[in-house]
Amino acid sequence: MPNFYEYNPEQGYLLPPNVREVLGEKHLCFFIHQAVERLDLGEFEKRYSEEGHPAYHPALLLKVWLYAYALGVTSSRRLEQRIREDLAFRYLAGGAQPDYWALNEFRKRHGRGMNEVFTQVVELARSVGMGRLGQVAIDSTRIAANAAADSAETIEKLRAQRAKIRQRIRGWQRQCEEQDPNEGAGMEVAREALERLEQRLAQIPARMERLKKAGVNKVSRTDADSRFLRERQGFVLGYTATVAVSEDHLIVAQQVSQASNDNGLLLPMVEAVERECGERPGRALADSGFFSQENLEEMERRQIDAYVPDSHLGRELNRGVRVRGHAAARHAAQQRMRRKLRSPAGRTIYQRRKEMVEPVLGVLKEQRGMRRFRLRGLAKVAVEFTLAATALNLTRIWRVQPQLRILT
Repeated sequence: MPNFYEYNPEQGYLLPPNVREVLGEKHLCFFIHQAVERLDLGEFEKRYSEEGHPAYHPALLLKVWLYAYALGVTSSRRLEQRIREDLAFRYLAGGAQPDYWALNEFRKRHGRGMNEVFTQVVELARSVGMGRLGQVAIDSTRIAANAAADSAETIEKLRAQRAKIRQRIRGWQRQCEEQDPNEGAGMEVAREALERLEQRLAQIPARMERLKKAGVNKVSRTDADSRFLRERQGFVLGYTATVAVSEDHLIVAQQVSQASNDNGLLLPMVEAVERECGERPGRALADSGFFSQENLEEMERRQIDAYVPDSHLGRELNRGVRVRGHAAARHAAQQRMRRKLRSPAGRTIYQRRKEMVEPVLGVLKEQRGMRRFRLRGLAKVAVEFTLAATALNLTRIWRVQPQLRILT
């Protein structure tokens, strides 16, 4: 008779009483639990009242969301299911089963708290020797909004829609005038249709004004804060996410914006690094999208060793040969930058940019679900990206030191 291990899924004691015996002491969920227990969650607790129905503890919700983003789970409904079925999620939730609404509301309403958590996690990483600011690499990527590109409004579309509604209103008015006044039901239907059309007509001026204030040609009806941004494949309706990454692939600063180009993001990111870490980076690497004469001069004034090529020099560095029709550098700062980047040492330093920052963006987009946001509106998508960046930083610390003595 064949010899098999005992198999009985219906046994009364399927799992051991201690979760660590199943998952192992060095499992990521235990690390996230320890890390969050160390954080100051006062910013979250301020948003709750002593009155009303008890709420889920912010530590519970923060832990399950951080672990979810570490696994690439960004849907609140999917997270609700995982909390019911996945042992690591059940451990972090302490046996509670928050529904998708409670999970999503927590994610939407705690923007300031999430920023505080990101800062504290960066401080935690730096306390164990990570995130040193000898040099940082800065880069941006486009992340699609939770909106369809063909739902965008333009001034021309709104004008055509206004003309069409007015035409329909006139048609209903003629129908009402021609209709027998004794047919009460028909008159009532016509009157209701007229009211709906007039309401839609009254909304169009405000929508046109919003479009003009945004200073763009198109605005999404679903997510008014999103913008049409150029990327390699064409245009995407979404947002610009920018990160500053240290040599050990720790995200030391991040932000989400509506910027259509990157050259206005270099100095804000350098300031964000200083704000998060308490010191300026010694060296900053960025691609040609961040180049401007003002940026070079300001970086020199701040005594930051910048490596930011102009577009012509960027092509030369990427191809390894001189590009024909190379434009002459007109300004002194640009000339100094070209000399520095054409030197063997400068080329070697600049090549580190790709190795530092591009793998981080690749992990966020390919593994962590950051190709498209789930929420809508600039403030809410910023919370999403902060969650993803914080979760990535925690996994970086965990891989370097799975059991931090500082946490135990």
